[in-house]
Amino acid sequence: MYESFYHLKENPFGATPDPRFFYKGKAHREALAYLAYGIFRKRGFLAVTGEVGIGKTTVIRSFVQTFYPCLDASFVLNTRVTFEEMLYLSLRDFGCETANRSKVEMLTALNDYLIDKYAMNQNPLLVIDEAQNLTADVLEELRLLSNLETDQHKLIQIVLIGQPELEAVLLRKELRQFRQRIPGILRMHRLSREEVGRYIIYRLRIAGMVKGGVHFSAGAHDAVFEFSEGIPRLINTVCDKVLHRSYLRKQRIIERKAVEASIQELANQVDHPREEWGGLR
Repeated sequence: MYESFYHLKENPFGATPDPRFFYKGKAHREALAYLAYGIFRKRGFLAVTGEVGIGKTTVIRSFVQTFYPCLDASFVLNTRVTFEEMLYLSLRDFGCETANRSKVEMLTALNDYLIDKYAMNQNPLLVIDEAQNLTADVLEELRLLSNLETDQHKLIQIVLIGQPELEAVLLRKELRQFRQRIPGILRMHRLSREEVGRYIIYRLRIAGMVKGGVHFSAGAHDAVFEFSEGIPRLINTVCDKVLHRSYLRKQRIIERKAVEASIQELANQVDHPREEWGGLR
């Protein structure tokens, strides 16, 4: 709605994890390095944790896009499933036939698929989001997938993405064998105040920002940081709100007061503003 007024080609603060808008803060660069090391060294399992909205999914999608087509990725987004259901979803995402197959047949199909990809020098990657919801039984069966290997390499790399609770899950006694296969858990941290300012400018530039189109003052950056506490999804939420609000008032310069007013409008949408901000994430 406000894009044309600010001379933008598209919405700079959309809710979807578009890799084009991926800002590489310190935590995100560390995550990319961790993924590169684990995946291309074929370590088998990796785990990335962080607060809701920190950018975990965006990081992995950006990584896959960067290294396509040498990576063949399958994304499992529903983790309240059995292992057999997860296997089915993975095979379907990999493009393998799944109709009317038993668990054993699906495992055989996966092994054949992985061997074919290995011969083609491709790296199959299974990404499991919201992994903190996985049961111990499903995790144990996932561990057995890492037994699909050649004499030198694991045939499939599995990345677990989850909230900080995933770390506690992996520390359970019954999962100690699983935990031993992960070369360290990478926890992503929030953006700093300086990074929040750079994040806002970066996304505006990707959206086509031109001189005189829109400008966030230093005070506006401070207010966005104080509200979001460095969580990218919350930055997007408040910046989208303030741009819409300022557009209605024909304001191209975004000051701290405009951000504070937008935050108040967001707070008014819930019964308990401070406690419910997490729901916006």
